[in-house]
Amino acid sequence: MPESPRETVTSQSGTGKSGAARSGTGKPRSGTGKPASGAPAPARAWARDAFRWDTVVGALLVVLLVCSFSFVDNFGNALNLSFLIGNTLPIAMIALPMTMLVVSGEIDLSVGSTAGLAGAVMGRLWNQGMSIEMIIPLCILLGVACGLVNGLLVTRLGLPSLAVTIGTLAAYRGIAQIVLGSNSVTDFPQQYLTFASDRIGGTFIPQAAIPWAILLIIAVVVLHATPVGRSLFAVGASQEAARFAGIRVKRLKLSMFVATGTVSALTGVFWALHYASARYDNATGLELSVIAAVLLGGIDFDGGKGTLGGAIAGVFLLGALQNVMSLVNVSAQSQTLITGILLVISVLAPRVARQVGRARARRKAAGAPPPAALAATG
Repeated sequence: MPESPRETVTSQSGTGKSGAARSGTGKPRSGTGKPASGAPAPARAWARDAFRWDTVVGALLVVLLVCSFSFVDNFGNALNLSFLIGNTLPIAMIALPMTMLVVSGEIDLSVGSTAGLAGAVMGRLWNQGMSIEMIIPLCILLGVACGLVNGLLVTRLGLPSLAVTIGTLAAYRGIAQIVLGSNSVTDFPQQYLTFASDRIGGTFIPQAAIPWAILLIIAVVVLHATPVGRSLFAVGASQEAARFAGIRVKRLKLSMFVATGTVSALTGVFWALHYASARYDNATGLELSVIAAVLLGGIDFDGGKGTLGGAIAGVFLLGALQNVMSLVNVSAQSQTLITGILLVISVLAPRVARQVGRARARRKAAGAPPPAALAATG
């Protein structure tokens, strides 16, 4: 049976005993046999889980939905809910690989431009007479190439991903404008437009939510139930330690950049079909929404921490909030401002919480009696 954390620490200290730290008389540190803090360990674990950032975000999403259904006119009708999910799906799609990339300690700000470039290429090739069945795989390969460029610049040249992807954000958008110009392509095959915009039966769930759900299951399994996911967390926590542990850090990060570019291009195809328009400026600003949602969901910007469930909760919290603001006639500029504020809060709040926790731990450690005193009182 594996040792508990307390047993591991005690055995490493040289006492050779498990359980609570013991004095020379062999008695527990406290007279009651409970941890020195006085609170049972299960209660402390429950409180820690209840106040994790991703749990708080999930609770906020539930509260927002309940209040919106109760007090916001037209929020609960099937058409609006379908619009909410459909408009949130592009963010939710890219959030899957972005979560894994940020967990590894990197970031990709070019995802919106990659989506826009895929849409522009899709429109250009359609105008030239190529079939949509050939266009979509080519657009996905384009996303692979975009992610590969980002990944090679970061992993092989050692450049910071923030700077690299700011540059490719502008570059990919410029290429998209060259490819399609100011034209707008709208005459895609009806069956594809229908799939990207229609609902399942008489429900409010878009048909496009089905492939997204499949991608979600794959991402959850990869991140939380495979060696790849554990390696991503290890790399995000400490690259040097991960390298000494035998993890191929550069190859792993490169694969995450490629995955992010691939899904971004797929999102660009969905965007063009969902809104029935391929333009070079499709998905402009999408990267801000993706990053805000992922960080709002509790993914640590420095890497090594977070859950995919928290990221998805952040995505739909942001999407529901934007939908509610639209229903109550909040201007687009104000919505952008609120999104930016949430981004700052999502980065700042977990850091402040960690600093407060560390400060409390230091105060408790400073106020604890020395071991000699504990032995004397035992």
